[in-house]
Amino acid sequence: MEHLGIIGTGNMGGALAMGAGDLAEVTLYGFDPSSKRLESLRAACGLIPCAHPQEVCQRSTYVLLAVKPHLVPVVLADMREHLGPDICLISIAAGVTMDRLKELTDHVCPVIRVMPNTPALVGQGVFAVCLEDEGLTEANKTFVMNLLGHMGSAYELEERLFDVFTGLVGSGPAYVFHFMEGLIDAGVSLGLGRQQATDMVKGLVTGSATMAATSEMHITQLKEMVTSPGGTTIAGLNELEKRACKHALYKAVKAAHDRSRELG
Repeated sequence: MEHLGIIGTGNMGGALAMGAGDLAEVTLYGFDPSSKRLESLRAACGLIPCAHPQEVCQRSTYVLLAVKPHLVPVVLADMREHLGPDICLISIAAGVTMDRLKELTDHVCPVIRVMPNTPALVGQGVFAVCLEDEGLTEANKTFVMNLLGHMGSAYELEERLFDVFTGLVGSGPAYVFHFMEGLIDAGVSLGLGRQQATDMVKGLVTGSATMAATSEMHITQLKEMVTSPGGTTIAGLNELEKRACKHALYKAVKAAHDRSRELG
């Protein structure tokens, strides 16, 4: 039985608690300034509320830090004397590097840095996981990868690639929603009701993503399945090519990557 403590049970911390609560081999503890959130998670997934972060450390073998980045130094200062080599610290704080986490903990415990994206809120997250701390055991690595894999897809990634992950996958849901919004507006412009167009586009994206996830065919082959010579789809794709749609996507990812690097 592993003991997982979560400090900060807002949207992402709460979602991760709900996901971990499904695992029979995990006992959950948590701290949050909002007792209402803690009681809600106690009822929903069996999380045991703690009175302060120090208590979470005392009762846990893994501590998941799910607070805003600017709060990380304050929270870790309060926790530091309760950390040690037998506690693995997991941080999802954006922009707080491994070096910074090690500095803030005085190098007393192994550290794992994780970057999630918002579909983790519905159990379909994509997680980048940095396992470069030499103090980590194989058991630490296996537990965290299995934990996050239970809530979506977890990828071990060198920290130097986290800015790329942020630009592509961390920011990615917004690109998808922006694309969906454009399709919905196009449908409305051409005569569909907005709710009808919205429901249709949701189905379109869900179905297409499921095909991509389950098919052995390459993404390009799936596209070609829809693209008959001289047909409607190639006419639409040609318009996207004229407007350099793929290049615009690259520029969006590159801009988000660059901004992530600037911030942290």
